[in-house]
Amino acid sequence: MLKYLAWIAAAIVVVAACLQLIPVDRTNPPVTREVTWDSAATQALARRACLDCHSNATVWPWDSYIAPASFLIANHVAEGRSQLNFSQWDQPNADFEEVSRNIQRGQMPPWDYVLMHPEAKLSAAETQQLVAGLQATFQQDPPIERPERFRP
Repeated sequence: MLKYLAWIAAAIVVVAACLQLIPVDRTNPPVTREVTWDSAATQALARRACLDCHSNATVWPWDSYIAPASFLIANHVAEGRSQLNFSQWDQPNADFEEVSRNIQRGQMPPWDYVLMHPEAKLSAAETQQLVAGLQATFQQDPPIERPERFRP
């Protein structure tokens, strides 16, 4: 029995080592046009809770270099940027209603992001301040609408 457990452990180590060889895209593309924030306070809250996944200024943490966490993190960033990217405001982005709904429901930031980045957890007052600031931001500098087929 002990012999089989040793073989299983060795197989897990080999698979884990091989996973490290799979490339993961951790690039930060150039900013094409940043949103015009309504205030520095809104930008600061967004930086804390949103911009690692919703901008081209991602700060890649240490665990983004270790599989399988690297796959999950890269997927979060790619998905976030595809829905809403404050660094590519000249491209179609989510509208305020969608963004507000996700924040108000507690879907953003995702729980697993907050687990590794506790500073991203906003208080109820900070959440309301972020939503109000994003509403003002979207009103003064509205995003380009996404085609109908990309809306939820």
